[in-house]
Amino acid sequence: MRTIGLDPMEVLVIPRVLALMLTLPLLTFYADMLGLLGGAVIALVELDISFLQFARQLSSGVTLWSFWIGIIKAPVFAFIIAMVGCFEGLMVSRSAESVGRRTTAAVVEAIFLVIVLDALASILFSNLGI
Repeated sequence: MRTIGLDPMEVLVIPRVLALMLTLPLLTFYADMLGLLGGAVIALVELDISFLQFARQLSSGVTLWSFWIGIIKAPVFAFIIAMVGCFEGLMVSRSAESVGRRTTAAVVEAIFLVIVLDALASILFSNLGI
């Protein structure tokens, strides 16, 4: 890419990072909504709890702030995932084995970093009383 005068950061990395930072909060929202819907359906079918009762218990047990914390953390996690993926992708050499090794490394590193960052965020939010 550099040979033809293109900067890999501008052409490859920035679009992927921005795309993931925009889409992961949407995916988080959809996952939250479908998880709540699934929980309500299971509560109705298995526990004979109506949707109204489920919603009442949900609002007393879970605050709206919990939802917003997840939505706020999503772009941060997206940035980490995208940067790790792009870094490992740019380190690939000219073999299929290298692609496999770098892909595995990217997945493991991204999962590890997200878990560590989420744990640190939990500690911070706990100390702040959020």
